[in-house]
Amino acid sequence: MPQVHTVLGPVDASALGPTLMHEHIFILTADVQQNYPEEWGDEDERVADAVRQLRALAAAGITTLVDVTVIGQGRYLPRIKRIAEQVPELNIVVATGCYVFDEVPLFFSRRTAQVEASLGRPARDVMADFFVRDITEGIGRTGVRAGMLKCAVDEKGLTHGVERVLRAVAQAHGRTGAPITIHTYAASQHGPAILDVLADEGVDLSRVVLGHSGDVTQPGYLQSMVDAGLTLGMDRFGIDHFASFTQRADLVVDLCRRGLADHLVLSHDYSCYLDWFPPGSLDDLHDWHYLHVSRDVLPYLRGHGVSQDQLDAMLVRTPARILGG
Repeated sequence: MPQVHTVLGPVDASALGPTLMHEHIFILTADVQQNYPEEWGDEDERVADAVRQLRALAAAGITTLVDVTVIGQGRYLPRIKRIAEQVPELNIVVATGCYVFDEVPLFFSRRTAQVEASLGRPARDVMADFFVRDITEGIGRTGVRAGMLKCAVDEKGLTHGVERVLRAVAQAHGRTGAPITIHTYAASQHGPAILDVLADEGVDLSRVVLGHSGDVTQPGYLQSMVDAGLTLGMDRFGIDHFASFTQRADLVVDLCRRGLADHLVLSHDYSCYLDWFPPGSLDDLHDWHYLHVSRDVLPYLRGHGVSQDQLDAMLVRTPARILGG
């Protein structure tokens, strides 16, 4: 039976249950928080708040959450492990990768295959080595092994830096078999360019989630991505800045009617704390929380003809297939 690595250890893929495939617990700008701790506040209070929200999520029937926070988003596993130990009823799968929209972080900018070769070492991009170590050995000194790879292709598309990260993620996938999720700017429809890189690197497309696909209302483009082998992340429920609740939910209904439920996963892209926006600027997103899918989205989908079997596909079977392989 394929196993999936969680913060508290391996779990059979068949035991993951209802799964939210694209969430965060905290998204932080690490060096700002370290130097201006008043932004973050009290550590114990932040942890307690996350524990409360995740316990409520588990009580609502969700048994697995994939935290896709990676390099560039303030990932800090000792804190996440502390939280997971207080919510053992919820499996938390963490990710590795790098989140950039343009250039790679300076740390990796000179750790290229060319520089490595000039130093007499094997000519390969060491970025992938970092990701592989997170998957096979564990992140930092926590012993927690990542269960998913993550990168981003946003509005600028495949800049040199973005393509480098995408290829590093693809190479780590090839070396470990770990699945991939890709943040995308759906309106720009970069899917074909992403597919070209993934195909060039020999990626198993059935293990790749094209994230934030629900931000658009063009089912034809999404159908073509499914036809190519990708799974669509309908994973920003509650974020009404790109599409309304009814637009997002009706798109899922439409795709289910097209017979694509086995190629969809659901989520919110929520985090208990996010410092990328000024305090109060997201207060209008009243439904952006971990419980929105359970409380609002699923009843709406059922009321518009989506069967329980289709819901099970989106929440249980497809996540287990992607994460477990």
